[in-house]
Amino acid sequence: MGSAKKSSAARTARVEEMRRAEQARERRNRILVVAASVVVVAGLVAGGVVLVRSQSDGDGGGSSAADDAKNAGKFVTDADGVRAWKGTLGRNHVTKSVDYPVTPPVGGDHNPVWMNCDGDVYEDEINDTNAVHSLEHGAVWVTYNGDAPKADVEALAAKVEKTPYTLMSPVDGQKDPIVLTAWGHQRTVTGAADPAVDAFLEKFVQGAQTPEPGAACTNGLSK
Repeated sequence: MGSAKKSSAARTARVEEMRRAEQARERRNRILVVAASVVVVAGLVAGGVVLVRSQSDGDGGGSSAADDAKNAGKFVTDADGVRAWKGTLGRNHVTKSVDYPVTPPVGGDHNPVWMNCDGDVYEDEINDTNAVHSLEHGAVWVTYNGDAPKADVEALAAKVEKTPYTLMSPVDGQKDPIVLTAWGHQRTVTGAADPAVDAFLEKFVQGAQTPEPGAACTNGLSK
């Protein structure tokens, strides 16, 4: 009888010990869960702060300091009269307008869609961010303002229509009557008969300055 009582007491003691051990494990697990939750929440909060700051700094609708730095530069005129842009030209795809440092622009961040530039002549002004994408593909952009003689505009249009990787459009904001632009390069000409026109086309249509040689000049925007 005494032996049975001892055995029962031993089992009770083991059960109690096991119960205490289980309770201790549960407490440890709860502590670990709480600690892990705190870490996760802290990480989410920190990530949210960084995201908000990033959006505030980079998505304000205008040019950021980084954009301005990428556009910083100046023209240096070569012996042939072509002005070469000395500075970094961004090549990011953006859907907002870009504050280019020169008109017409010679490069920089631009719209993801290019203007068709397979000898395309546009009668109205076009979006410069789309035209810059065409320059990236190796196109030459012929532009003119209201001071350009009608005969020169018509003669240049006929030349552009025969020349792949070119496009033409009016740009009222440009200083000179007729301007030729390639990626990172630009020059004015006196008219359609100016020998510099053919020289510029020969050198810069799909020229060495092209960031993306062979890229398409079709299947883009047509107006």
